Amino acid sequence: MEKLFHLNQKGTSLKQEIMAGLTSFFAISYIIVVNPMILADAGIPSELSVFATILASAMGSLLMGLLANAPLVMTPGMGVNAFFTYTIVVSMGLSWQQALGVILISSLIFIVISFTNLGMKLAESIPESLKQGITAGIGLFLVMIGLENGGVIVDGGSHSFVALGNLTDPLVLLTLLGIVLSAVLYLRKVKGSFFIGIIVITLLSLVTGSHQPTSSTFSMSQIVEYPQILGAFDLSAFFNLPFILAVFSMTMILIFESIGLLEGLLEDKKQFKQAFRVTGIMTVLSSLLGTSPTVVAAESASGIKEGGKTGLTSVTVSILFLLSFVFTPLLTYIPSAALSPVVVITGAIMMESLKRIDFEDFSEWFPAFLIVVMIPLTSSIVDGLAFGFIAYPLLKMAKGEFFKIKKMMHVVSFLFFLTMIAIATL
Repeated sequence: MEKLFHLNQKGTSLKQEIMAGLTSFFAISYIIVVNPMILADAGIPSELSVFATILASAMGSLLMGLLANAPLVMTPGMGVNAFFTYTIVVSMGLSWQQALGVILISSLIFIVISFTNLGMKLAESIPESLKQGITAGIGLFLVMIGLENGGVIVDGGSHSFVALGNLTDPLVLLTLLGIVLSAVLYLRKVKGSFFIGIIVITLLSLVTGSHQPTSSTFSMSQIVEYPQILGAFDLSAFFNLPFILAVFSMTMILIFESIGLLEGLLEDKKQFKQAFRVTGIMTVLSSLLGTSPTVVAAESASGIKEGGKTGLTSVTVSILFLLSFVFTPLLTYIPSAALSPVVVITGAIMMESLKRIDFEDFSEWFPAFLIVVMIPLTSSIVDGLAFGFIAYPLLKMAKGEFFKIKKMMHVVSFLFFLTMIAIATL
């Protein structure tokens, strides 16, 4: 373990890394159910997509742990899977097999960028204020996800964007209790505080009868049918305009969402290069496995805040994903009220990065502010980044500092501008 992960050098332990892995896994375990549901709207059979989801998550997390030694979880990305289904397939009319072809071409471009100096140059060109804004934006995004999943906030309908949930609902009350419990345990520096919170709220929900486990339709016997979507990508529409536009948009989303997530989550920036490369490798494998692209899960932050510092956290998650082939029905016993508090507290902690932004300079903090608010409001990390990255050079130009920006940053801003046009066109 020491040779593989350098636990002593990183100031961590086997127990701490495993606990962090458990926390990260439970925080992201919903992807096993949610991703197949979204991809089913594209035409991919959900009973087969669940195999691809688990395999991609297990392989991605394993590679991230062994090759990058980073405590990051990889799963099919929320938002990316929606773009795959509702934009590429539903709106553009490509088949799900052709959409997998789009991912394959985009991921090959991603691979080229990640294994050359271009990837590092892109990351280094991002101003510090925007990097801190990315971290805070992802944090606020997690807070909203956690509150929504826990029922604390709900869709406001025609009256407002969001509204307060039903505070008489036992599960909502358990969510609030979980937030308080997790916050207190974290404040008291209790080891495994998030995991303890998950266990306590799960037991309370079962004892009080406020959560009833749902029946699982997943069956290992269906694995014999999985080859139907394995390597099913289709490149027949390669020279069609919709296919080309989809490749451009997907490439931009994958590259810059990955850069944003890695910059926002990694405490040790030396891990960035290898982690970025692993992300590129996994996007290729995703298209072959028959699922939407895997990206670093924002919920990785929960394990990092639990003390995860090395790839052993990721390897632990990988093992748990593999075990979920057998124990998926047990996940139904864990209510969202137990998982939501972890996501909320983690997101709140990530927003501490705001204090590193220079609020004396409007041209620095306003683009970062746009990232912070637009990521959760659009439910898209790449859309939030686009607003901040496009605004940054415009405000610097207004201040007379346009030429102080790195040339690569100009290129990035222009590419985001093109991405917004392409997505609007799609």
